Amino acid sequence: MQRLFPRPGPGARPEPALDGVLGLADAYAYPADRPAGTPYLRANMVGSLDGAARADGRSAPLSSPADMRLFGTLRALADLILVGAETVRQEGYRPARARDAFAARRAAAGQPPAAAIGVVSRRLDLDFTAPLFADPVVPTLVLTGAGAPDRALAAARAAGARVVVTGEGDGVDPVRVVREVAALGFTRLLHEGGPRILAQFAAADVLDELCLTLSPLLTGGDAPRIMNGPGVVPPARFAPVSVLEEDGFLFTRYVRA
Repeated sequence: MQRLFPRPGPGARPEPALDGVLGLADAYAYPADRPAGTPYLRANMVGSLDGAARADGRSAPLSSPADMRLFGTLRALADLILVGAETVRQEGYRPARARDAFAARRAAAGQPPAAAIGVVSRRLDLDFTAPLFADPVVPTLVLTGAGAPDRALAAARAAGARVVVTGEGDGVDPVRVVREVAALGFTRLLHEGGPRILAQFAAADVLDELCLTLSPLLTGGDAPRIMNGPGVVPPARFAPVSVLEEDGFLFTRYVRA
């Protein structure tokens, strides 16, 4: 993996090899200058050259070994991974796993061995017997509204999930999601979509960073974009931090301007 932007200036020290996960971890470290307890939400998405977030209904066909390396690294840096219920069903989500390469780094940062998964769902139409709930390293969170069905809430709790109410009625408020999980100690946040729920978080102005992998593939069709929901009004300006490349894939990182 090579860096295209920013180019190192004269006399700059060589950065750690970006082919390894620890070098990537240094390159994508969460900001260290934020006050304690302040949440920081980054999203990680992949899209085709023509803007599709999925091919054949899933994101995996757009990915690559380097993209999966970055995917795993971003997960290993996070406290909590936010994901919508539809994506959990479509992608067959499993718990984040503890990785030996990151054990010392996570321990030094006061993090458990792996990130928790936080599923954003209004109706809780989830399979609570799936490994995501039955066998996580850290208990899975369910983020839902006050109007979620009582039977589903009971099933989530019986499966060992931690239920957090983050909205009134059957809605889920992204601002409350970020606030409530930060109050529980989850401040390094990673959003993995899908497009509908990510658009809601962007429209609520709680997204601090977007890591977008640009896949060198054309798909056509009617797949959603990486955000496919309410508009961001007015459009939010983000500034580029870095662009990496491997095998024709571009790994871009933008932060709130």
